[in-house]
Amino acid sequence: MAGTGNLSAVLKKKGELVLEDTATPLPEKNEVQIKMHVVGICGSDIHYWLNGGIGDFIVNAPMILGHEAAGVVSALGEGVTTLKVGDRVAIEPGVPCRMCSFCKEGRYNLCPDIIFCANPPVNGSLRSFYCHDADYCYKLPDHVSLEEGALLEPLSVGVHACRRAGIRLGHNVLILGSGPIGLLSLLSAKAMGATRIIITDLDQGRLDMALKLGAHHALRVDTRDPEEMARRVEEALGCKPDISVECSGAEPSIQTGIYATKSGGVLVLVGLGPPTVNIPIVNAAVREVDIRGIFRYANCYPRALEMIASGKVDAKPLITHHFPLEKTLDAFETSRTGAGGAIKVMIHCDQ
Repeated sequence: MAGTGNLSAVLKKKGELVLEDTATPLPEKNEVQIKMHVVGICGSDIHYWLNGGIGDFIVNAPMILGHEAAGVVSALGEGVTTLKVGDRVAIEPGVPCRMCSFCKEGRYNLCPDIIFCANPPVNGSLRSFYCHDADYCYKLPDHVSLEEGALLEPLSVGVHACRRAGIRLGHNVLILGSGPIGLLSLLSAKAMGATRIIITDLDQGRLDMALKLGAHHALRVDTRDPEEMARRVEEALGCKPDISVECSGAEPSIQTGIYATKSGGVLVLVGLGPPTVNIPIVNAAVREVDIRGIFRYANCYPRALEMIASGKVDAKPLITHHFPLEKTLDAFETSRTGAGGAIKVMIHCDQ
């Protein structure tokens, strides 16, 4: 560490998010120092702020938040040859051990020793300067903005979900929940060839956005009866979906996903809600509905970047609000409440 002047958003404890000057980190071997430009607020950031933890991950000491990030390389550590000072990069926030069986199989998201930004006790990237392993930083083409670079993180979740689901040309797809991950899963499913996509949510504004992004049908959830919602999905789509992608984590929504998916189809669980939920497992079993989970992503950043760079996916409409780092609390409050139709709130660290 060297010097201070590194303004950082520090979660001191549950409900206490403050701005502090922290030491400016210097890059170690195979690392780069990054002058941070923009960091998107994720639902997990909000959860840590409000609840002080997610499942077994508890904030027991002050932690810098932020992991949806992009910036400009400002210094090189020993051994870095793939990047240079001035390169604009998106940051994949998880760095695995590279040695365990999961890493060697290419499923490094399951590495038990992965170091992930803003996951206790690891500090995140919502600060002026941050250091990260160079091989998990992706150089952005000149025509791809840094804001789009920050969106590669949640887009990679959508890409991984659609890969796990096996979405391909001709599939009819149900997406349950039209928050940022649901909307990015929608864009990923479209890019992978889904023929028709139907999406559900409680909020009409989110559904309107989904229609603008290319959903063919949007159903507002106004009942807690999952079989009734499944019936409405089939009625609107004209058939049961081949694949359902559940992005809310809500128990009724997971139940709807099982009932709605066609026999022999796939339900992918993306949203994280209560640790235990009641589901109609016999219904899924006797109809051979495969239920698959996902955890973050692996080997998805290059694909997500290519989708953005080629124009196959336009995620910019999801960015609804911008705040400077000094207004971090306002940004978090906007993201928490959804004020002003907030979907993806960006914090600019260099303003």
